[in-house]
Amino acid sequence: MKQIESQLTRLRLTGMNKGWKSIVETRRVQELSFTDGLQLLLQAEEEERSIKRFERLKTNARFRYQSSIEEIHFDASRGLSQDLITSLATCDYITKGESVLITGATGCGKSFIATALGHHACLHGKTVGYYNTQKLLMRIKMARLDGSIMKFFDKLAKNSLLILDDFGLSHLEQQQQYDLMEIIEDRHGRASTIIASQLPVGSWYEIIGEATIADAILDRLVHTSHRIELKGESLRRKK
Repeated sequence: MKQIESQLTRLRLTGMNKGWKSIVETRRVQELSFTDGLQLLLQAEEEERSIKRFERLKTNARFRYQSSIEEIHFDASRGLSQDLITSLATCDYITKGESVLITGATGCGKSFIATALGHHACLHGKTVGYYNTQKLLMRIKMARLDGSIMKFFDKLAKNSLLILDDFGLSHLEQQQQYDLMEIIEDRHGRASTIIASQLPVGSWYEIIGEATIADAILDRLVHTSHRIELKGESLRRKK
């Protein structure tokens, strides 16, 4: 028994090792056929790797909040459709490269929902990047100064899902307009983007600034988007 455990440890088969110990502890070694025992061990290894993959993806995403789809409070008065969230939970929108636009007043749950969708994407094995929009634009500016801008854009483009939180808190400078256009263009039809903003989508033209660039960005985002327009007062005040 100890020799088997040692071999599983050396081979880094953590899930199978845990499964094997469980079988031994419950004295099922003699009861299980070779096929049934092997199936249990393989299942344990698969589950272990799935958990590790999720934790790795979640860590790399750098979520600001911790939330899940199961924690979302559905209320018709909030303008939040359970059918839409259920549909997004399949992650088909990511496969199709569709966007999700979440708008509403401060504290109404935009970031919570965006993060919940991001966590769920990680559960499905998708790579996710979460950014506060202003901090992202600052990060891009620094990357341009140190010469790593193309590498950073490539990193953003490789995420299956990119979440831009708190979009529209300030007007975009000219270079920021081009940077946002570059990000959205790289993702159009290939990867999904979630944008959360206090402002309605109609006001994003003014925030972006230059009409031609604003048209190009919003054309790529809006026409294939799923819209969540939250209503009501801040949930933080209710607490």
